[in-house]
Amino acid sequence: MKVRRSGERGEFNIDWLKAKYTFSFANYYDPRHMGFRTLRVINNDIIAPEGGFPTHSHRDMEIISFIIKGELAHKDSMGNVATITPGMIQIMSAGSGVSHSEFNPSSDNETELFQIWVESKEKGTDPSYSEFHFENRLEKNHLNLIVSSNRNDDVGYVNQDIRIYHFDMKDKNFNLDKEKSYWIQLIEGELEVGDEVLKYRDAVSLEHETSQVRVKEAKGLLFEF
Repeated sequence: MKVRRSGERGEFNIDWLKAKYTFSFANYYDPRHMGFRTLRVINNDIIAPEGGFPTHSHRDMEIISFIIKGELAHKDSMGNVATITPGMIQIMSAGSGVSHSEFNPSSDNETELFQIWVESKEKGTDPSYSEFHFENRLEKNHLNLIVSSNRNDDVGYVNQDIRIYHFDMKDKNFNLDKEKSYWIQLIEGELEVGDEVLKYRDAVSLEHETSQVRVKEAKGLLFEF
């Protein structure tokens, strides 16, 4: 079990973007934090009003945008145009190559999100885009599946053997299977794993060990490998 404290993440600040990098990214490099399993990026981005990422390209990555607050306007070379809000998740499977832009369309309010990259399982596939609206399907005090590699799960689809759950819990415990590996990314609140206490934006990885997660009151994401 390894804890990744929020305050120890890499940082990048310019006029329109404040970013925290969980793993090495762009000009932030730390050989101790290069990713976890097939998880390569968790960037906590705050985008100023009317700011954003101009058109750029990717390949062979599953690019997932999870909105915490505000809106994110998306355009890509496949012809997709969309605006993502909290309660939605956007997945772009870059495959053989895709270009896209992401902007905050508001002239008044910031946008905050997790941008998540997962290494694609099959390389060079046709790029694809999808959205999943989960806001009306969330159950309090449950692990709610929002991303899966199984299309029959009827959630967001990724080209990789990974499952992502969203949770909003209070005074709740749940157990993790020692046959699997996990990354827990806290959004807000407080929870305990083993002897470790996680708070606002902290994270923890667990590989092949039995653990109980004790949630005082927290929202977050659970990645299962």
